[in-house]
Amino acid sequence: MLRFLLLSALMALVLAEQNVKPQYMEALQDRVVGGSVAKPHAWPWQISLQYLSRGSYYHNCGGSLVRRGWVMTAAHCVSIFGVWRVVLGAQKITANEPTQQVVRVTNIYIHPNWDPNNASSGDDIALLRLSSNVTLNSYVQLASLPKPGQILPNNNPCYITGWGSTQTGGPLSDVLKQAYLPVRNYETCSRSDWWGSIVKKTMVCAGGSRNSGCSGDSGGPLNCKVKGRYYVHGVTSFGSSLRCNTPKKPTVFTRVSAYIGWMEGVRKSLHSIRNCEMLIIVLNLF
Repeated sequence: MLRFLLLSALMALVLAEQNVKPQYMEALQDRVVGGSVAKPHAWPWQISLQYLSRGSYYHNCGGSLVRRGWVMTAAHCVSIFGVWRVVLGAQKITANEPTQQVVRVTNIYIHPNWDPNNASSGDDIALLRLSSNVTLNSYVQLASLPKPGQILPNNNPCYITGWGSTQTGGPLSDVLKQAYLPVRNYETCSRSDWWGSIVKKTMVCAGGSRNSGCSGDSGGPLNCKVKGRYYVHGVTSFGSSLRCNTPKKPTVFTRVSAYIGWMEGVRKSLHSIRNCEMLIIVLNLF
């Protein structure tokens, strides 16, 4: 009898996880479902990642400015070859606002363990090197990042931001929107009737109720309030294949605090390469 109960429980767990598959947010019609228009420039580290097609640029994903010349986004946002740029200081991305700064992307660094064929494998994070440093002002600011390894408690207040629709199947918004998404801790999110073993400890779950917001653009930030200050704790990654605001299937983010070391390593490696190049130039002068 005990063996039968164990097998039944295991089968129920497997079926629960197979009913709903993870899918990158860009493949879903729902975005920021249940959200509202953000106060202009309330999230000054938010960027619009845009790609060039037939002579014009189009919004593709969100991202966060983490250094004056660096942007953090999702790996699946930049997995295809193309010409990219970022727009900063924007509220309405279809307008040429005086607060906007537009900078080209020169290099893309995707996490080496990211698997483009498996949304739930994790490591969905990338760094973008900009062609020049941006100017920091009232409209463009650096994101505050968490300490390495930091884990937020269940129900920690967070907001997701992005240029997306507030209703299923609706058109994309040209103004920045936000949605309140409280954190669901790993113990809750990994339950068999939630995401089960699909969710990893290097991820953050947020939302998961019928009335909560769903998602901003992929790559965009999960802005979480800690001790009165907002930190970017997540990079928007995937949601339910059924619909974004499926109960007990919260939006899943790459947990930023798990990748602080990797991001620092990328920047330090580039700095070392540049130092070597300068040394070679100097040696060639003699």
